[in-house]
Amino acid sequence: MSVFEAILARRSVRAYGPQALERATIQTLLEAVVRAPTAMHEEPWAFAVVQDKQVLEKLSDRAKPIFVEEARRRQAQSGGHSFEIFSRPDFNIFYDAGTLIVICAKPLGPFVSADCWLGAENLMLAACSMGLGTCVIGSALTALNIPEVKTQLGIAAEFSAVAPIIVGVPQGATAATSRREPRILSWM
Repeated sequence: MSVFEAILARRSVRAYGPQALERATIQTLLEAVVRAPTAMHEEPWAFAVVQDKQVLEKLSDRAKPIFVEEARRRQAQSGGHSFEIFSRPDFNIFYDAGTLIVICAKPLGPFVSADCWLGAENLMLAACSMGLGTCVIGSALTALNIPEVKTQLGIAAEFSAVAPIIVGVPQGATAATSRREPRILSWM
């Protein structure tokens, strides 16, 4: 699969099979992350990999009410989506994926977050090229940065979670979504 084919094929997958990812597969994905461009060659990232189903379920249960409260505050200001599904006890924000990779960073400079997101895209494209599915789980971010949760996941205090991404074997196909044409503001 070419890079452009991977870009066109990548989807946010929300249904996963029960297969566990092997350590070598995760190492390959992490290698893709660290090959991303970084401002001033900072390479700010570090990783937490969570494959324990019970830990993922507890983290989901902890993150859901936090996210719902944040969403309610934002909605009061701007209107928008309904987040009812997060109130359901059986809803897992990780969509039962077997692996969560959290890209973390120390707040070293102004481009650390951008660096991590560039790495995240590398991870997602590499996973797609390997036949794996991914999805960014932004709804877990606040919970992942709670000191107690960071300790439980082995994330040192000086690091912050930046990009939580689930990875696994997709259960079925994920349909493509339409995209708008590029909006060009200027071309000089």
